[in-house]
Amino acid sequence: MPFLRRRKHTDVSDSHIDNNENDDDIQEKSKRNRREERLRKWSCVDICCWFVGCICSIWWLLLFLLNAMPASFPQYVTEAITGPMPDPPGLKLQKEGLRAKHPVVFVPGIVTGGLELWEGHHCAEGLFRKRLWGGTFGELYKRPLCWAEHMSLDNETGLDRPGIRVRPVSGLVAADYFAPGYFVWAVLIANLARIGYEEKTMYMAAYDWRLSFQNTEVRDQSLSRIKSNIELMVTTNGGKKVVVIPHSMGVLYFLHFMKWVEAPTPMGGGGGSDWCAKHIKAVMNIGGPFLGVPKAVSGLFSTEARDIAVARAFAPGFLDKDLFGLQTLQHLMRMTRTWDSTMSMIPKGGDTIWGDLDWSPEGGYMCSAKKLKNNDTAGQNLNQSLSKSKGVNYGRMISFGKDVAEAHSSEVERMDFRGAVKGNNLANRTNCDVWTEYHEMGIGGMKAVADYKIYTTGSILDLLHFVAPKLMARGGAHFSHGIAENLDDPKYRHYKYWSNPLETKLPNAPDMEIYSMYGVGIPTERAYVYKLNTYSECHIPFQIDASADGGSEESCLKGGVFSVDGDETVPVLSAGFMCAKGWRGKTRFNPSGIRTYIREYDHAPPANLLEGRGTQSGAHVDIMGNFALIEDVIRVAAGATGEDLYGDRVYSDIFKWSERIDLQL
Repeated sequence: MPFLRRRKHTDVSDSHIDNNENDDDIQEKSKRNRREERLRKWSCVDICCWFVGCICSIWWLLLFLLNAMPASFPQYVTEAITGPMPDPPGLKLQKEGLRAKHPVVFVPGIVTGGLELWEGHHCAEGLFRKRLWGGTFGELYKRPLCWAEHMSLDNETGLDRPGIRVRPVSGLVAADYFAPGYFVWAVLIANLARIGYEEKTMYMAAYDWRLSFQNTEVRDQSLSRIKSNIELMVTTNGGKKVVVIPHSMGVLYFLHFMKWVEAPTPMGGGGGSDWCAKHIKAVMNIGGPFLGVPKAVSGLFSTEARDIAVARAFAPGFLDKDLFGLQTLQHLMRMTRTWDSTMSMIPKGGDTIWGDLDWSPEGGYMCSAKKLKNNDTAGQNLNQSLSKSKGVNYGRMISFGKDVAEAHSSEVERMDFRGAVKGNNLANRTNCDVWTEYHEMGIGGMKAVADYKIYTTGSILDLLHFVAPKLMARGGAHFSHGIAENLDDPKYRHYKYWSNPLETKLPNAPDMEIYSMYGVGIPTERAYVYKLNTYSECHIPFQIDASADGGSEESCLKGGVFSVDGDETVPVLSAGFMCAKGWRGKTRFNPSGIRTYIREYDHAPPANLLEGRGTQSGAHVDIMGNFALIEDVIRVAAGATGEDLYGDRVYSDIFKWSERIDLQL
């Protein structure tokens, strides 16, 4: 019996062990299943989180190393790879014995000046005096709709919206850097400091670049501040006149200022007709859109430029989707159409300057000319390129269809859009998340715009009045885009004409000098091929047709955009015409014979990544770091004249193109 009991006990024990082993197997299988399930989940969420985490960790490690390494290490590495770097212009000219002489005034352009919040709505809590524009743009990512609301102006007045006050940042920091690591004026300021300039001899004429030029005075007294600061700098520097350096739209802003400061109060500054002669030595305009830019037209018409069209080509429909509750282009259009300053850059001079259906000053321009310059077979290729480029007519600023852009005017049937009825059979616009003025046009109005087929500069204003009536109603009170027949007509004393060089006279200051300094050698937007997109009434109906292409490397048409020579933003014609012809010598636009000079900078991209944005760049903003340009500026600030710089330096066909323009001088 004891034996039987032991055997029974043993059997029970073995059974218990087997059960335990089975339980362990089940638990192991369960763990394995859970592990496999977790791995399956990793494919959608965890892998993304780990990827972002790795990127952030690498970024912070690189940032730590950058701050930990000696300041001279990057230069040491660069010189070890590329050889010794040339001295910065400031150091070079300091060794030559140049010293600070004339006070310097910087006038920033559109978008490059910082804006900060002084009063806002509840969604902007905690942002008092934080930058909404410039800097890190952190609030754009955190609260995009709130940011767009506070960056917009009132759609009726063009001034502040109720409960919102956004104001320009003051001081040199207003526009030294646009964003961390992306310089605007910083390199020029640093080089001027090398020869002795400091805060008391440099002044950043910051202003709210969203406002119309006259409204910067109405709201902020910005023009009065510029006048007072220039007078103070002249007084405190022994009577030495200032050298003014405007950039981009700042060129038009300062042109407006020179008329404002002479004009009697209350419309003007009351400085008298000799104020500029007493206070300004030279105006050195960098990348000046004197006659406007085609880019402004595409921006107002469809919130596009070449880069947006390219993005659409790579990801069709992406920018039009309601991404995270933010319809990007619609919000951008609604915001930017409240910025009256954009009206200042609509092309001026109409068909006389920019060309008509069958003619343009740049006709025959060869987009491949720079490539063929050193080619042994250049003769044959040159003729082929010339024959192809003759078909390009830049006078057609907007064409609906590639075939329309290339056809002879006699072959194009057009239907006038001006009498079209708006609001015909449009779906209920309350279904649209973001309202734009296109929602009031209706399908009939949209089709009428496309049926007109070709828009020259002469009809662009009518087009914008049709598609953006509120913007044009405000802008028409502040800007004009024509050519004056008689500059002595009293109507031209109004401020709406002051920023148009074709409708105003330069100051009576024969000893003053005016420079036009800009980059060349970069394809620059000049005309567009559009298409009508009616797949949804809630979207912007007109788009650059990125599929329109010239079909060869030499073609000037790529991605729906016709290119011409320029600095990537401003065509040569706009930047150079006034100094090449309109103001050259004594003309009705320059009755005192102010000396004008053209200084072009042939674009050369950086040789490698270590060179950053390059020291020979001709691009619209990067040119601010161009060593040749900086040297020219420093020499003039130190007392040199245009003759000391050997007069004009020209690489483009600006003089030939200017002569083709039949303008009464």
